[in-house]
Amino acid sequence: MNKEQRKTMINNSVSALMLDKLVCVAETISHHVGRLVAWLTLIMMLLTCLIVLLRYGFDISSVAMQESVLYMHALVFMLGAAYTLKDDEHVRVDVFYRGFSPTKKAWVNVIGGVLFLLPFTFYTAYLSVNYVAASWRVLETSADPGGLPFVYLLKTLIPIMMVSLIIQGLADILKNIGVIRAEKRT
Repeated sequence: MNKEQRKTMINNSVSALMLDKLVCVAETISHHVGRLVAWLTLIMMLLTCLIVLLRYGFDISSVAMQESVLYMHALVFMLGAAYTLKDDEHVRVDVFYRGFSPTKKAWVNVIGGVLFLLPFTFYTAYLSVNYVAASWRVLETSADPGGLPFVYLLKTLIPIMMVSLIIQGLADILKNIGVIRAEKRT
């Protein structure tokens, strides 16, 4: 092995380590946010039970409590999306996919990420900017009397979800490119 080949091999190893570290950081963030948000499902269930008990047992109703369940529901789904993508539990039609080899699955994931996930998330993030900004300008509140005054925060979840999906999508694409490259080396 000559000096130039050795240098190329070292550069490739350093690049691979940097990409692995980037993927690891992105997946760690998705994992921790997903696990934290998952606890909201328990809180949401308990609060829903309390709302039902208060309404039907004591004839007490609270719009703010009902809307807080809606907010938690939005948090669970919107912030948990990247976690779901990381664990490859997202919705897909896998009639063919499940029988594919790991390399074919990696190709499907890379192509799907590049052609569908990233364009959709970038476009949705772009569209959401003015929508969220308009809500922040007026500090939008609930239209219902007694509702929560944080609609602008709820709408902010849209671009946050898109950014988290972009980060996790890029990590997933890089991870699958690694699977493809590893297969080519063998």
